Amino acid sequence: FIAIILAAIILLTQSLKFLELIIESGASSLAFWTLALLAMPRFFEVILPVALMIGVIFIYHRMNSDSELVVMRAAGKSPLQLARPALIIAFMVTLLLLFISTWLAPASLSNMKQMRDTIKNQYSTLIFREGIFNNVGKHLTVYIRHRNEERELEGLIIHDTRPENEVPNTILAKRGVILSSEKGQQVLVYDGSKQDINVKTGALNRLDFDKYSIELPESEATSVKYINANERTFWQLLHPDFSIEKDVKNIPEFLIEAHRRIIGPFLALTYTGIALCCLLLGPVSRRGQSGRITLAVVLSIVIQSMYLSVFNIATESMMALAILYFIVFMPLLVSLFILSPWGENTRYYILYLIHKRNS
Repeated sequence: FIAIILAAIILLTQSLKFLELIIESGASSLAFWTLALLAMPRFFEVILPVALMIGVIFIYHRMNSDSELVVMRAAGKSPLQLARPALIIAFMVTLLLLFISTWLAPASLSNMKQMRDTIKNQYSTLIFREGIFNNVGKHLTVYIRHRNEERELEGLIIHDTRPENEVPNTILAKRGVILSSEKGQQVLVYDGSKQDINVKTGALNRLDFDKYSIELPESEATSVKYINANERTFWQLLHPDFSIEKDVKNIPEFLIEAHRRIIGPFLALTYTGIALCCLLLGPVSRRGQSGRITLAVVLSIVIQSMYLSVFNIATESMMALAILYFIVFMPLLVSLFILSPWGENTRYYILYLIHKRNS
């Protein structure tokens, strides 16, 4: 339930990014929801561990408030037996997160970007905004005064400084339309003039026309895009194409991303172990468990902050990967040890410290 609530909040925030694209392009509402849903799996890598920790804290706090945990302890249940249901579901969530991070999230992100670029290419009038100078590539600037209901452009100024032209030229036209073909896109303008300066004489050359076409440079939407590390599946990260120079150059980045996808899902187990240790260990207090809940939340926030910080460092230093494994797995192993029968002496020592602090 918590995961659904968090996902709905993120879905609303993500949908705003695509709202302008869909409205201006005139695409269907199905395309809007498809884009929003394709962007979601990436966020479940953060949502599910947090939602699981909140759920564990809520359930065990409720059971403690109703004295159910007290009864089960009196019946001889060990802390590990009490923690077993939460650990089982944490293990299941970890497996789900491994599937999401290694295949589902990168595949959906890649499809989302491809679909977004397809919409931009299909509804190419998105390239131009009204009332401003739009840069199309490095050498072409387009200004339009207004776009009417038929998606025609009115009041155009096109300044073309591409190297293939002998001299830079400026085109003024009353109206125009954008056409797409197999060769690319072009602007077809009507009732205008083409002006340029003669380099030798400095005279203004002017050519009036009824109809004139300008080829647009190939945009990101129509060009073959390079697949970044976050858009590659786990298999693709481990098997780059050595015939592509950029792939060879980015091999360290691919390895770091592959390690992140292995380490990240285990945060679900780590957060759960921390929450269980904070809520199951220690004496029963009638004042509630607000302090223990706060401690569990603070520890989880600290681990998440350290995880993100060290991962950013790992993009520059491979040695930081060892620290990343330590941050995630050490709290998990310590939590499991304390909850296990082998950690009984450690639990007694923790109780002693708590008792000494209270006294």
